[in-house]
Parts: sequence; structure tokens; C-alpha cells
Amino acid sequence: MTQQTTDARPGIAAAIVVHEGRVLMVRRRVSEGQLSWQFPAGEVEPGEEGEAAAVRETQEETGLTVEAVKLLGERVHPKTGRLMSYTACQVLEGTAYVSDAEELAELAWVAHGEIPRYVPYGLYEPVQEYLDAILNSG
Repeated sequence: MTQQTTDARPGIAAAIVVHEGRVLMVRRRVSEGQLSWQFPAGEVEPGEEGEAAAVRETQEETGLTVEAVKLLGERVHPKTGRLMSYTACQVLEGTAYVSDAEELAELAWVAHGEIPRYVPYGLYEPVQEYLDAILNSG
């Protein structure tokens, strides 16, 4: 009855945090294959919605308090095989810093034109469309 017959691991929720014309990206201490720079993200806990997990993971990893704006989409990630959800978030308060130094090496606020340098293999299409719209409008 489950959709995840090949992978029983919990899904991953990613937060797409845009603030002052830039998107927040983090670099993990341990890369998942090609995935070095990515959005704040982590496993969805039992009974937790993806949007709530994205907000919680952003707080845990970067110290930022954010709120979910809208779910941008879900997919099975082509590189990791994990079920991913992507949630657009806005900053409520705080200044981003590496709050979880065991997990993160650094973070960056990335301008629209710099995204391909951080993510050369491209972004999930609904995320790219959202960033194109929100970062080009400001």
C-alpha cells in the first residue's frame, strides 16, 4: 500500500529560502555523490509534513526562522533515489549561519545568475521556475 516499495527510508524535505534577492544554499561536509551544494534539507520525521520538516531543518542547520509559503513539488531524486519535497520558504527572523557544524561546511546566499556555479547539473524544474520568477522580479 506504500508508494516507496524500493526505498523504505523517510523522504527528504528541502527548503527554498529566498531573501533579499538571493537563495540560501548550504554545502554538506559529506557530499551525496555530485550533491555538494544544496538547499537546507533533511529527513521528514514520522507524522511530520514535508513543509514542517523544511522549516525545522532550516532552523536546525542555519539558525534561521522561516515559514513555509508553498509546496513547489515532489519527486524521486535522480541522483539519490530518495523521495524529495521542495517547499518555498520566507525568512521570519534571524541571520543565517552554520548552526549544525557536524553536517554543514558552509552556507551562501546565491544570486540568480550564480546558481549554475553551485549546482552545475541543474535544479528540479519547478524549483528553477520558482527561482526564475521570484529572483528576476526583484
